[in-house]
Amino acid sequence: MNLTRALSVLPSPADLRSMTRTPRRDLMCGLTVAVVALPLALGFGVTSGLGAASGLATAIVAGALAALFGGSARQVSGPTGAMTVVLVPIVHRYGAAGVLTVGLIAGVMLLALAFARAGAAMAYVPAPVIAGFTIGIACVIALQQVPAALGVPTPPGEQVAVVAARAAEGFGRAQQWPAPLLALGSAALMLAGARWKPAVPFSLVAVAAATAVAEALHLHVTRIGTLPASLPAPSLAFLDVSRVPSLLAPAAAVAALAALESLLSASVADGMRPGERHDPGKELFGQGIANLAAPLFGGVPATGAIARTAVNVRTGAASRLAALSHALILAGIVAVAAPLVGHIPLASLAGVLLATAVRMVETDTVRAMARATRGDALVLGLTAASTLALDLVRAVLIGLGVSVLLALRAAVRGTRLTPAAADELPGGAGTVTYRFDGPLLFAGAHRLRRSLGDVHDGVSAVDLRLSGLTAVDATGALALKDAVGELRGRGIEVRITGVDHSHRKALESLGVLPAGPTPNRGAIPTVAGVPAP
Repeated sequence: MNLTRALSVLPSPADLRSMTRTPRRDLMCGLTVAVVALPLALGFGVTSGLGAASGLATAIVAGALAALFGGSARQVSGPTGAMTVVLVPIVHRYGAAGVLTVGLIAGVMLLALAFARAGAAMAYVPAPVIAGFTIGIACVIALQQVPAALGVPTPPGEQVAVVAARAAEGFGRAQQWPAPLLALGSAALMLAGARWKPAVPFSLVAVAAATAVAEALHLHVTRIGTLPASLPAPSLAFLDVSRVPSLLAPAAAVAALAALESLLSASVADGMRPGERHDPGKELFGQGIANLAAPLFGGVPATGAIARTAVNVRTGAASRLAALSHALILAGIVAVAAPLVGHIPLASLAGVLLATAVRMVETDTVRAMARATRGDALVLGLTAASTLALDLVRAVLIGLGVSVLLALRAAVRGTRLTPAAADELPGGAGTVTYRFDGPLLFAGAHRLRRSLGDVHDGVSAVDLRLSGLTAVDATGALALKDAVGELRGRGIEVRITGVDHSHRKALESLGVLPAGPTPNRGAIPTVAGVPAP
């Protein structure tokens, strides 16, 4: 790695100077985002299995470092619902220390992705995959909230649907209604308030109202409990080097998700502010630094948070100072109001996250994609179902795999081998001229071979024009070679013309065209692989 590439992912002087242009507006935006982020950080910390304090530590540490080192001026990072979906099974299998170690390893992996400039790959993820991924995450987040919303202990298990069903059975036996009523009330207030006054942080209003009701009526519901008034001292006491090899696979899943969600969130921010473009390499670098540091303070892995980023952009944030101040304000809130925060009912946080899950899905966009083509609908539905049944990384891979297969099928259907018009025929009677258009790839190579094989015996020569060839691979080239060989064996002369320079190497290396310099490499006539006289 050269020094230029290493320095390219660091914040530039212009990035830092931009923080001094509109400090008052950015600080007000940071306050608004902090108010929105507080209940989400608490809720996602609880849902991950490491507790509310862990969620706050993530929002503060990762939020500050990703703001400073990230590639988007308006991105807000912290604990997210998508990440908790991945973390819950890791907590069950490896415990809290395993999650913190996974966060460290994932941070290193994100730094490697940043230096490898892997961020550009985000542009190749199809929209139906992202939409299906989001639907699946929303379903998983909602199912994760069922035990807390019903006021019952979380049953054992890693499959969220099974855990939710067991929690419902437990509630059926106990029939304790305060927790479900607080959860439903919080969710309803948040959803209704978002429609009425989108700029008001109704998530905090809902949590405050539920806490006041629970205190006034002395309801027997589970609370968050004692929170530290400050971050713990950084420590590596949780790290067990002997467990690192077994944690590489979970860490790769966390790193992949952090990269995907952060780059997606940054792209959303770009779309909300035309003319703005994030730097994918810097964004991955910032997330890597954030995930390296957060576990040292007991925080879970973090990503860019789409909902908080959207709030930041809508309120007018002009620089990364807004996201940085949101983290510092959260630290101040915890220092001043930690005892009050400890009284928040878990059911209320569950209601806030249920509403968040509902708001994650843009129904109009999903409906439009589902109606676009049957292939888009298949990819969307399959990705969503795989997210719910398997895990996020495998779901994305399945969605990408099906998308590639559908794209190949569309490419194959777009290939055409058509006879040329009569006035274009250069060979006179007994000569048939064909024009090939489209890609000559493995998926459709057999179609070319079959079509050329159908040439009847009365033909003395075949002119094959490849000026419309858009791509070729080894399988396609071999199929063409075999077809030419079969025609030659039947005594039919074959001329191949119009081959573009970019495709000649593949055809020459497999013997379809003669190798070596020629006067005009753009259109070389050959007869059965030999230059025509």
